[in-house]
Amino acid sequence: MARMFDLTRVRAAFPGLQHTTEHETAAGPGPVLFDAAGGSQMLGSVVDAIASYARTSFVQLGASYPRSRLATERVVAGRAAMAELVGAGAATELLLGPSTTQLLANLALSAAFALEPGDEVIVSDVDHESNIGPWRRMAALRGATVRTWTIDRPAAEAGADALSLETLDTLLTPRTRIVAVTHCSNIFGALVPVAQIAERVHAAGARLVVDGVAYAPHRLIDVTATGADAYVFSTYKVYGPHLAVLWIRPHWAAQLGSINHEFLGDVLPYKLEPGGVQHELVAALPAVRDYLAALADAPTALDVRTRLAISFEQIATYEATLAARLLEFLTARRGVRVIGPTTPDRDVRVPTISFVVDGMLAAEVVAKIDPHGVALRHGDFYARRLIEALGLREQGGVVRASMVHYATLDEVDRLIAALDRAVD
Repeated sequence: MARMFDLTRVRAAFPGLQHTTEHETAAGPGPVLFDAAGGSQMLGSVVDAIASYARTSFVQLGASYPRSRLATERVVAGRAAMAELVGAGAATELLLGPSTTQLLANLALSAAFALEPGDEVIVSDVDHESNIGPWRRMAALRGATVRTWTIDRPAAEAGADALSLETLDTLLTPRTRIVAVTHCSNIFGALVPVAQIAERVHAAGARLVVDGVAYAPHRLIDVTATGADAYVFSTYKVYGPHLAVLWIRPHWAAQLGSINHEFLGDVLPYKLEPGGVQHELVAALPAVRDYLAALADAPTALDVRTRLAISFEQIATYEATLAARLLEFLTARRGVRVIGPTTPDRDVRVPTISFVVDGMLAAEVVAKIDPHGVALRHGDFYARRLIEALGLREQGGVVRASMVHYATLDEVDRLIAALDRAVD
């Protein structure tokens, strides 16, 4: 195992951590950016790669002239980099698009061709709406039935697993066709046992679609190990450009209907990428893989996946110390309630930490933190069904502090000091 990554070197890789706006300067010493679950800072190497493409390769792909060949090579390399990052067998197993919401909408529209009246789809009320709404619309379009995997509220409020596997067992039937669930809740910060879910879903003859957006910045994705039939995440939450990646198991992808121009035929991935991809952004994706592979300072003789695994092991270990510092304060503070697991255990959660304060709206808490130069966020974070199931709608949802590996313990302490005053 290589030594822990150099945090000073890590922070230097992100220009946004060095830049302070006029408003942030007035608030105090540099910004503390704890809204990473909504979008991480972008790597400087990604910014440079986008600019390089725009300067030297900004032409259409697929032509025979030299500049078009170069542009094509760069875009192909971007797709291949993401295939390596998620452990896919081939780059053609990946779809790229502007957001997770759009890619899941594309997948649902394509999957609708095979759905029949009376078929069933299961969604959870823990998920972000991007992995609920498309499946509900697809079911309505085709006359299928939607079943909801509801939370175990007492368990969730006690910090235990919100989604019971036994409840899933009662929902699965021979008519189940698709089950959609998250790999990590963007409210609870809790990891979801998708491999165990996949076993149950496949035993029922259904497909599993996993939203990995809240998981991907914190753990190495292995699409095969998840057991998923489709897995999606956003690269702009993993230090890259505003894009998303959707992996589809090849056997299922071959069965999906085309939503692109009819004359393009049944060719992957293009049949599910209407309008194509954002070339300059895709061309910057190798910079994300390269940064993460080099993060742990492991021997370069190791293959990329091994180096990625070492990096993410160290990310998980370090991020647990960040979570522990904040959770220790929140759980000890009277009138504050953590929404999700109260343990910092890396096998249980990531450092996306939501909480509420007795007698205060979530927006009121954040308004008291803003002047201290600490960036938090409040609301339902598009997990509105979960917020409603928890009875937190009238409180304005939750306050969320979401950290990634470039955060520091000093920054956590600044948040704690600000919170201590705000909820006094």
